[in-house]
Amino acid sequence: MSSLLHLSASPRGTASESLDLANDFVAAYREAHPDHAVTRWDLWDGTLPEFGPTAAHAKMAVFGGQDLDAAQREVWQHVTAAFARFDAADHYLFSVPMWNHGVPYVLKQFIDVVSQPGLVFAFDPADGYRGLLRGKKAVIVYTSAVYAPGRGPAFGADFQTSYLEGWLRWAGVDDVRTIELRPDATTGDVAAGRATARRQARAVAAGL
Repeated sequence: MSSLLHLSASPRGTASESLDLANDFVAAYREAHPDHAVTRWDLWDGTLPEFGPTAAHAKMAVFGGQDLDAAQREVWQHVTAAFARFDAADHYLFSVPMWNHGVPYVLKQFIDVVSQPGLVFAFDPADGYRGLLRGKKAVIVYTSAVYAPGRGPAFGADFQTSYLEGWLRWAGVDDVRTIELRPDATTGDVAAGRATARRQARAVAAGL
């Protein structure tokens, strides 16, 4: 059975524009693919492990083909369990508000946790990195309250799309589709674009 995993990066619940738009996508996806399993991972729910000094040392030990000590083995079990939860899905939906020109730190934490050698990537000294998440598809819902293309530098810059899409493609996910809800470049009004973004979300869901 094919499956979709929704990774929600907003902590704002019902007040979240990105989550509201993602819910539209999920509803349309369920209609288009009634035989697919759909699950959600709220990245703020406390299940995402930390990636601190012990995990960092474990990563470099794995990278170097070295044995892990007891503490490293324990933390590595949490890391690999998080990756397995992510890897189990065929399709991904990321709902991502813009924070300080980029992504919420919990999404960066998620990426740092799962991006491990032998899991998300392989590395060859001659050829460099090779992404291992082959055959997957990703949809990203981007929202911002101030930044919009064409508004000028006083309204922010976009490190949101380049970071997340760059990571996905580095990890081997070549099929990446996006849905954006931005303020109007002239008026700064977000509401005007909601209907368009919702139509786009439903169309992308039906065609995934």
